[in-house]
Amino acid sequence: MPDIEALVASLSNADAARREEAAESLCRAGADAAPAAVPLVQACRDEDDQVREWAVAALEELGPPPTAAIADLIGLASDSHALVAYWATTLLGRSGEAAAAATATLAASLEAGINAGLDTGHDPAVSERAAWALGKIGPGAAAAKPALERAAAASDPRLARLAREALAALGG
Repeated sequence: MPDIEALVASLSNADAARREEAAESLCRAGADAAPAAVPLVQACRDEDDQVREWAVAALEELGPPPTAAIADLIGLASDSHALVAYWATTLLGRSGEAAAAATATLAASLEAGINAGLDTGHDPAVSERAAWALGKIGPGAAAAKPALERAAAASDPRLARLAREALAALGG
């Protein structure tokens, strides 16, 4: 098994080739790289394309993050970098009920998607992922029901569908 801590440290290396190598190794570690969830999400804003691509590939293989990572992921879910916000939101959704504390953050992201016509800097994929994540959290995300109801009536058909599916998962 690779030394996950050493690979995480290498994600911050000044040398892009070292960061890329670390992200690739974490990708190849699959679910064993779960302790690197937050650093991998942060690596999604790396200026090097290859580092970002390997970080995303690692996140695709990761599965649910450790419960201890949820608080950091909540903070990253509202990051201004769309790829960071998308992956933090995805990992929160993969956490299911354990991520109920993320409800307000995810609802705010969902609201940003509903208002996307006014906020041209918002990536709709992040709002769509927020609706999906709220559904994965289930009844623990009941506080997001008003936002999900507004999203279910949105003009964006994908966002509306995901919001309806989330409402069904919340029991509404």
